[in-house]
Amino acid sequence: MNDPYSVLGVAPNASDEEIKRAYRELARKYHPDNYQNNPLADLAEEKMKAVNEAYDAIQRQRQGGGQTGASGRTSYSSASGASPVFARVRSAIAAGDLQLAVKLLGEITDHGAEWHFLSGAVAYRRGWLDEAKQHYQMACQLDPNNMEYRQALVMMNRAGGGFSPYGTAGSEMSDCCTTYLCLRCLCPFDGGLCC
Repeated sequence: MNDPYSVLGVAPNASDEEIKRAYRELARKYHPDNYQNNPLADLAEEKMKAVNEAYDAIQRQRQGGGQTGASGRTSYSSASGASPVFARVRSAIAAGDLQLAVKLLGEITDHGAEWHFLSGAVAYRRGWLDEAKQHYQMACQLDPNNMEYRQALVMMNRAGGGFSPYGTAGSEMSDCCTTYLCLRCLCPFDGGLCC
């Protein structure tokens, strides 16, 4: 793989925010939806794949997930590089196009670790935290050495990973309303407290 920093057009000492910004700009530029019915579609897909791999490599390097090869240089593997469809799903999620991501994931028959990880990412973006956690757990079971998957699961566990349709405040409000209704039934007076 080429130097991931040069692929994104940033310096190796760039901040995480600068790297993220460069990635998003390139993802918008080479997103497959921009090249439908265009003779440059294949080239754009290859560029998008390279951009995704570079971003993943930088993230792994900064998280200490790079592996040193026989040459002594750090090499990176990218789960998104296994399939251009997964690269498109990652691009769609990064661009906030969850409908496209769901559509692409629905077309994939192999529900392996990357599929579960990306399904978890979509669920998380939608606020479906229980579903996201289940997908992240399955991704970790299928590929326990993948740091990206493990980190997502750790973050879910730190956040509590549960989802209530009303949230904690909603539950307290529900209890308050139930109490109020019970008091109204027990209290014969309209609009006042019975004490």
